[in-house]
Amino acid sequence: MTDGTTPSFVPGRVGIVSLGLIGGSFAKAFHEGGREVYAWNRTRSTLDFAMIETVDGELDDQSVPTCELIILAGYPQMSVDWLRERADLISPGAIVIDAVGVKRHVCEECFACAEGRPWTFVGAHPMAGTQYSGFAHARTNMFEGAPMVLVPPRQDSVENLELLDRLQQLLAPCGFGSFKYATAEEHDEVIAFTSQLAHVVSNAYVKSPSALAHKGFSAGSYKDLTRVARLNATMWTELFLDNADNLSREVGTLIDNLQAYKDAIDARDAERLHELLAEGDRLKKEAEAR
Repeated sequence: MTDGTTPSFVPGRVGIVSLGLIGGSFAKAFHEGGREVYAWNRTRSTLDFAMIETVDGELDDQSVPTCELIILAGYPQMSVDWLRERADLISPGAIVIDAVGVKRHVCEECFACAEGRPWTFVGAHPMAGTQYSGFAHARTNMFEGAPMVLVPPRQDSVENLELLDRLQQLLAPCGFGSFKYATAEEHDEVIAFTSQLAHVVSNAYVKSPSALAHKGFSAGSYKDLTRVARLNATMWTELFLDNADNLSREVGTLIDNLQAYKDAIDARDAERLHELLAEGDRLKKEAEAR
């Protein structure tokens, strides 16, 4: 325990909450970078396995105050609950970030938890991952070159700039390619399109009976579109519902666009279909040019 003012952390020591794909990749990256890593995981067997060669110790009530950086890498509500339960153990001057795919709910709860306490919470979302889940699929190089989105607690202040510079230095072993700053609202609006909608489309696409006959007829297009059809249904259900307004709007827009293609195809309207296809091609090129 601390006296509330004096830092008790070991410089550079990292605590990771949940050793799934993302948390495990953080653990491996920091370990490879020479940092001490402590971890908490709901399933003890996963933690025991990680402690063989990646994790230095258990993230418990004794080690929490010794961490300069704590990463909440579990499901949204579990991450919030973990932080609430241990908020008074965290060292003054420490930084807590999350790695959750939605920001409004998590940031609202975690900013409130940090209010009046001598440590700081910063919302975070590493833009990396695979279609697989679990520590067994974690990779040391998962974040190399990837963007990291940060949601700072304050906007346009000197303290904020100093905080974010320090956080970037702490995250250096992960090898992020860029850092982008956003509000929680901006993040959730964009992520509904760039990530969540893609998972919905991929998951729905493979529900066609034709999917069972794809072997021998499928190549890159099929593989690209179905890669994220495999997903952790429990986690993605929570993420989708935490961002239901934005995701529902994106799904509705997609349905409208698909209906336009269907109408043109049903009518055998070559001119209209060509217009729709050319428009999509043009918009893709515009988006890639930015």
